[in-house]
Order: sequence, then structure tokens, then C-alpha cells
Amino acid sequence: MAGADASAAMVSVDDALQKVLTACRRLHPVSVQLEDAVGMVLAEDVLARDPLPPYRASIKDGYAVVASDGPGEYSVITESRAGNDGVGVTVTPGTVAYVTTGGPIPEGADAVVQVEDVEQEKETLDGLKRVKILVGASQGLDIRPVGCDIEKGATVMKSGELVGISEIGLLASVGVMMVKVYPRPMVAVLSTGDELVEPTTQNLSRGQIRDSNRAMVLAAAVQQQCKIVDLGIAHDNEEELEKVLDRAISAGVDVLITSGGVSMGDRDFVKPLLERRGTIHFNRILMKPGKPLTFAEIKSTDEKAAKNILAFGLPGNPVSCLVCFHVFAVPAIRRLAGWENPHLQRVLARIKQPIKTDSIRPEFHRAIIRWELSDGSGNPGFVAESTGHQMSSRLLSMKSANALLELPATGMVLSAGTSVQAILISDISNFPMSKMPDSLTSSSLDSSSVIRSSMIHSQTVAESQDANVKVAILTVSDTVALGTGPDRSGPRAVSVVNSSSEGLGGARVVATSVVPDEVGKIQDILRRWSDIDKVDLILTLGGTGFTPRDVTPEATKALIQKETPGLLYVMLQESLKVTPFAMLSRAAAGIRGSTLIINMPGNPNAVAECLQALMPALKHAFRQIKGDKREKHPRHVPHSAAAPADVWEQSYKLASTVSQSSNCSCSH
Repeated sequence: MAGADASAAMVSVDDALQKVLTACRRLHPVSVQLEDAVGMVLAEDVLARDPLPPYRASIKDGYAVVASDGPGEYSVITESRAGNDGVGVTVTPGTVAYVTTGGPIPEGADAVVQVEDVEQEKETLDGLKRVKILVGASQGLDIRPVGCDIEKGATVMKSGELVGISEIGLLASVGVMMVKVYPRPMVAVLSTGDELVEPTTQNLSRGQIRDSNRAMVLAAAVQQQCKIVDLGIAHDNEEELEKVLDRAISAGVDVLITSGGVSMGDRDFVKPLLERRGTIHFNRILMKPGKPLTFAEIKSTDEKAAKNILAFGLPGNPVSCLVCFHVFAVPAIRRLAGWENPHLQRVLARIKQPIKTDSIRPEFHRAIIRWELSDGSGNPGFVAESTGHQMSSRLLSMKSANALLELPATGMVLSAGTSVQAILISDISNFPMSKMPDSLTSSSLDSSSVIRSSMIHSQTVAESQDANVKVAILTVSDTVALGTGPDRSGPRAVSVVNSSSEGLGGARVVATSVVPDEVGKIQDILRRWSDIDKVDLILTLGGTGFTPRDVTPEATKALIQKETPGLLYVMLQESLKVTPFAMLSRAAAGIRGSTLIINMPGNPNAVAECLQALMPALKHAFRQIKGDKREKHPRHVPHSAAAPADVWEQSYKLASTVSQSSNCSCSH
């Protein structure tokens, strides 16, 4: 009970991050030189003031001709090279003009014949050159029309788009040399603690440690392209902390990041200071590591600034400090800098070693992930290797870590091969891929295709030796598949199945995957799991509603050989107890070969409720599917003993009652 009470007093990671992003406001746009805009977000649309190309341009070196002339010998009346306009000469029937790649097409010409299709030039007595055109040409051949790349007035880039290297070239091509962007936030970093000394200190006195947090967070802020202010080290002294805070405010910082002084000690003054000077939104997070995290808004004393300073009181333990920076501060910095989607990229990864999860707090486990071209069954995917002992003070656990594995709070051991969500916190290109097959080369794979592939291919889990019933879980979600949001339903379903193993006849989750809302990709996974891997139960999560992208039932119905409507009825009954919107579900369920496939809602709570409702019958169902006719049915209640109304009338009354009384929004 003590653990439950403690967790109840903490804010969940999702709720905390939502509070942070709600408090963030994009900074006021500024105009910068084009070369300074790399990595910044546009604050207004950019329109092309001119067409591109601004004239008809030749695609190849060759001769501008009148297409209707056809093959034959013609006089060369002018040359048109890139950078000139063909000296104003007009090509008429019976004449041609020499043009270079990118050169303007002279008036009168309507096609270009490449030099490879023209015989050597000959000079005539009158001084004109003549060439022999060997092939016919159609109108418009090898000519770029005016504005074929960019039309005048076209939107070249939209507000909210990130300016990269190629975007710099694009903007320069339309003559834009000043752009309006959201500025980079100014971040102030402070370490607190009487025990801290500068890293340059050679001989430590008893009780002293070198300050690693400040250097680490400053580097992380630079990695996010922030302007930084180093506030140094402050002792555990209220007056000194007040002065440092005033210095940060007067410097006009947008974000204040402190480390240490936010726990429950009698000299932890940071949290009380933030409470006096602003509004604290939360101070304890249900996460591991990083529980004592404080987030506050401080009102600037500068009336001209008219802005609040976002303050993150990060834990003093180095690992907790850096993990919290990635999970909370980075999205805040990106939102201030104008990012439409401030979240860090997520991918699916299979863990290389078994990992014990915490029973109370979700964990952000430090790991090194790398791309492997085969997971043992011929499919590529990310593989995650733990960095070892995860104590929050052990900075070695962050060494080389390029990802944080999001592990659910189940208290169970995740077996090697289990698929989990991984938050990318640094570049993964320095970590080698596994040996490529001869049919593949490094040039055939780029980072974007690697990430996309990892999120649509099945992430097969090593089968548990004691798994009598093999379960596979498929999350169907564009958001999760694109990495723009976490998978909450999948881990919840894994937890429910594994914790109810005995009730399901020894069931274990042996495979998980995430696919976008696309019929083909859903069916590919369902076929593989049922026809090749021969799993006993497939649970699909999401995609069963009314929106245009909800196609899970269509994908499922096309594959199942026998329908199982009773399962859907039980799930509907259970869900109607919570929300009348459950009646909008279009879920399908049925049997393919020896595999039972059930479509479930995408809401994590609904997944758990529906699974629990089906639990009493599933064990018996698996035995029947396998052909065990000896399994006895539970004692059947005679119809005469049943209630007078038939089952459908009962369902109708239940739905009517719930719809009249429930004020629940559509959570299922």
C-alpha cells in the first residue's frame, strides 16, 4: 500500500510533459540572414518572387530547332550559352542555334536536339556554320519551360518548417536572403550544492565532488542549438540562490535549468525558491530515474520582456539529470523554437538481454541501439543493448547511450528479444550495422528508410520455453508508426497478458509490432504470425472506429476463415459500461488456421478491460482451435432458468441505460 500511495502522489510522465508543453509559447519571430537560419524554424511562408527557371532553358548541350523542320542540314545562326540570351536572334524554319545546358532557348525554337544526334559542324563560304540534324524532335523536347520548377508566387516553404542545408539552397534560388524565424531559446544552466567544485579542481577535499552536471547540460543545450548562459555553481544558500536567479532573469533567459536542491533535504532550497518566485506545476514524477523533478514558471521582473521563464529543477544525480533533460527540457526548447512536433524520435527495438522492470515506476533504461539486417527470422530491425547497471548516480550508464528504452512498470523480467519503444537521444550513425548480405550495399540504405522499416516490420520476440499459448500484439497507429507519439496500448496489453499467463493456459507474449493504418501492412503481419510463426492469439490494438484511416477490421475480415461474434459481443458489453461510444466500434474477430485474431480498442484502459472480460473463455477456445474435443464445456444454464429477455434485448437495454447516464468522453 505504501508503494501505491507514493505512486499516486506523483505525476505521470505523459501528464507532466503535457503541462510543460502547455506552458511553452513560441518565442517572438526575428529576421536573420539566410546563412544564419540553418536549424531554425520559419515563422512565415516564403513565396517565390520570380519563376524558376525565369526563361525557357535547355536541358542538354545541343541545338535549338524548329521541331517541324525534321532531320536535315541547317545553318547555325547564333549561340546561346548559360549566362546570355542568345543575342536576341530568332530561330526561323531552316535555321538552328547552338545551346548549352541551362542556356536560354532563342525565340522561334521549340525543341532541342542533343549534340549526340548532330553531325560535326561545317563552315560555309558565307561564314555560316551548318550542321546535320540526324533525328526528328517533338515540340518541347529537352526544354524546361518558364516556372516548371517553381511558379511565380508559389509557396516555397511554409511557416513551421525547419530550415536545413537544402532549404538554404532553395531559398537562395528564389532570391530570399533574409528570413523570419523563431529564435533559438536562451538557456541558463546552474549547478547547486555545497559539495560541488569546478571540474578543473585537481585535489579534492573530503566531501567534495567535481561538478559534472553543468558541463553535461550545457553541452546538451548546445546540441539543441540554444544560446547558453553559464551560471556556475551556487552553494546551498538561499540568499546566494536568490542572487543567481535575479542574474538569470536580468539576462533575459527563456529557460532556467538547475540541478540538485529539489529533493526532500533540509538544505534543498531550489524548490522553495521557485515556489516563491513563480508557479510550480509539478515536483514529483512517476518515472525512473528522475522522480524529484520540479517544473515551474517564473514571471520576469522586466516589464518589457513580458514573458515567463520556464524553470526545470533537475535532480542532482547525474543520470537522472540528463534523462530528465532529454524527456522534458528538449521538447520544451523545441516548442519555444517553433517546432510543430517537439517530441524526440521514437523507434521500436528488440532488447538484447533480459531486463527486470520496476514494479511501480516506468523506467527510461539507457541503451545503445543499432540496426541489424536480420533478427534471426530474416527481418531487419533495431536491437538495443543495455549500458549495464542503471543506478541514477552511475554516469557510466549514459556512456555511449543513444536511446532511452521506455519500460512499463510491471515488475516483470522482459525476456531477450522483447520489443520496446526507444527514444533516440543522439545520433545513431556511429554505431555499426550488422554485416550486410551480398545483395545489399551501404548506398542502398539511408537513415530514413532504416527508421521507417523498423517501425513497420514485425519485431519478433524470442519465445519463452514455458509458453503453452503464444500471443502476438500488433499496434495499428499512424502516430506510433511515424515515431511522433509513444505506444501506450501495446505495453499495457503485454503487461495484462503476461500477468494473466496462468488464466490463459500459460500464455506469453512472443511478438509485438507497430504498423501504420494501412490494410496491406496490417495483413502482412497477420499472415506471417498466423501462417508462419503459428502463434495462438493475435491482438490488434486500434483502428476500429469511424475515421477514414480506421481499416483494421477490413484488413482482418479479409483474412479470417471463421468469425467469432461472441467475443465481440462480450467486449461490447464490457465497454458499454464505461462509455456509450463503444457502440461505434467496428471490431472484427475470427480464426485463421490455428490462430485466433481479435481486434481491440486503441485505448490502453479499454484494452485491459476487454482482455479481462474475455479471459474466462480464451483458455477453452485455444484448446478447441487445436482440436481438443475432450475439453468439457462449463455447466450450461438451461434456457428456462435464464432471464425472460433474450440476449439482444438485454444488450439494447444496457446500451440505452448507459447512453442516458454516462457523461464519459470517447475513451475507448
